[in-house]
Amino acid sequence: MTEPSAFYAVVPAGGAGTRLWPLSRAGNPKFLLDLTGSGRSLLQQTWDRLRPLADGVVVVTGSRHANAVAAQLPDLGAEGLLVEPSPRDSMAAIGLAAAVLTQRLPGEDVVIGSFAADHVITESEAFATAVRTAVEVARQDLVVTIGIEADHPSTAFGYVEMADPVAEVPGSFTVAAFTEKPDAETAAAYLATGRYRWNGGMYVARARVLLNHLLRYQPTMHAGLLEIAAAWDSAARDEVTARVWPSLTRIAIDHAISEPLAAEGGIAVVPASLGWSDVGDWRSLADLTPADDGGARILGDARLVRGLGAEGAMVVPGSGRTVVVLGVPDAVVVDTPDALLVSTRERAQDVKSIVDALAADDRRDLL
Repeated sequence: MTEPSAFYAVVPAGGAGTRLWPLSRAGNPKFLLDLTGSGRSLLQQTWDRLRPLADGVVVVTGSRHANAVAAQLPDLGAEGLLVEPSPRDSMAAIGLAAAVLTQRLPGEDVVIGSFAADHVITESEAFATAVRTAVEVARQDLVVTIGIEADHPSTAFGYVEMADPVAEVPGSFTVAAFTEKPDAETAAAYLATGRYRWNGGMYVARARVLLNHLLRYQPTMHAGLLEIAAAWDSAARDEVTARVWPSLTRIAIDHAISEPLAAEGGIAVVPASLGWSDVGDWRSLADLTPADDGGARILGDARLVRGLGAEGAMVVPGSGRTVVVLGVPDAVVVDTPDALLVSTRERAQDVKSIVDALAADDRRDLL
């Protein structure tokens, strides 16, 4: 009997979390922050979930955050940290990890799983079961996603449509299609069928299978990643990466592989109820934050907050001064030493437009 293939977890750690500005910024993004009051950053919580399930963990991050990632994950080691010179979206990050692991482990049929560094999952046992199931499905040479059970018809996420069961692995299904973020009416119709799950961007596959699909759909990127991987653990790494990396197409794995492969029947889904959140804005973070006796949600030192008539408000006292919220339910007040955000939970998605405006004004000191 052959030994089962090793499983490596890949954690792309990038993005600025602009909708959580001014707390999350390009230099100190949300994956490096403790947003749940647990004493562990979102990145560290991701590590805590994955390390018991995997033979190894690889984090792919930018040069700007490499030192912070290494400091937060002292057990990761130098080999586990892959530093990309510039953001090229999720396909390049995941493909780099697949190519480097294939180069390092010749002859081994490695399974990799990609999991974002900045999500919250409260149902750890359900997550572990879903990952183990996904790994078994991936050993059937399918690319697998974990479909998150939706608790409301969200317009903020893409959806995965389930089709027939995968006979070899109970609890898994083939994917009929991926769909982009729908309007509210369409999202409600999706959920009414019982066939749809949220697409949380978690993918599991044999590294060689993923790279073979990349060769078919993105041959230039495939060639570039193999060239970089061949030089990664040598003195030529910096020269080759600097030359090749900027030529890679900037594209998400959903568009590069998942959507076209689903049309061919090559994608499977493991549905799971995970207590999942992408912590995408102040509204979603408020939903994760316990309310105080007055109904306000406070991230930070509660002694610095006074609320009256502030039910549902999200307050972050980050400057050290006292913040008073009086008669403004569902407010969002984020007080940092150099910037103050006052908004509402209803306008949470609009924070990104403020960040875009600051960038247009060249206010890099605030980004």
